[in-house]
Amino acid sequence: MTSAALALTAAVLMHVAWNLLARASHPDSRFLWWALVGYLVILGPWSLYSLATEAHWSYFLAGLLLVSALANSLYFLVLGAAYRHAPVALVYPIARSSPLLIAVWSSLFFGEAIAAAGWLGILVSVGGLLLMAASARHGDSRRALFWAVIAAFATSVYSLSNKLAVPGLPTYGAQLGLVSTDLLASFAALSIEQRLRFGRWRPPSAPPLVRWLPAGLFIGNAYGLVIFAMQYFSAAYAVAFTNAGIVLAGLLSIFLFGERERAGTRLVAIGAIAAGLAVLALSV
Repeated sequence: MTSAALALTAAVLMHVAWNLLARASHPDSRFLWWALVGYLVILGPWSLYSLATEAHWSYFLAGLLLVSALANSLYFLVLGAAYRHAPVALVYPIARSSPLLIAVWSSLFFGEAIAAAGWLGILVSVGGLLLMAASARHGDSRRALFWAVIAAFATSVYSLSNKLAVPGLPTYGAQLGLVSTDLLASFAALSIEQRLRFGRWRPPSAPPLVRWLPAGLFIGNAYGLVIFAMQYFSAAYAVAFTNAGIVLAGLLSIFLFGERERAGTRLVAIGAIAAGLAVLALSV
């Protein structure tokens, strides 16, 4: 259990780190595309070999990997579509409200029993996420909301697929191999989308190597560590705990970067998210 808690803590810090690196880059550089290149080049070959040789293969596991890869690709595509209509501050908290969906699917279809305190923690933290999103109503919020909800649904699908796949992935290398299949499919989807929208496979410019290369390693390992933690926690709990990254990023945006628009409302939302996660932690 301690190792799972440490893994989730590291995943949160890595997630915040790569988002801070992306923040410093121009949107036209398609930072995520480059970050995926970095991850796939450095860790892709080893992790895919580990998956091929160390996983307990079955048709069920192969099907889960396929579902996870498709859902992860959908997540990146619709998240990008949402960002074209509204800012990150509105879209991302809604996309990260997926723990509620994961808990519902787990209870309805997989017979998982979630304690009352667990439900309370998830509901309070998701309420904080929705309040944070409501504090940033800019752009075409209706269209952005549509795509953000689909992103949350896609997250719930690939998270549950990952949880079901964990018993067949006995090593971290194999678990990271699952991440590699997801990110390879997502990279292909983003490349095709870029080709269709802009007529080219590669972005017109590249952010500095010292930003996108570590960001890629952070992205992949953040996913991998969450999957590792799913050996000990339910999928809903593991994904919910990673929303601590939104608490940290929100505090940094207000107090370090001086983003004071509706800061009072955002601080209340941050407090609600943190309180919900604290209740969730006590229910474990």
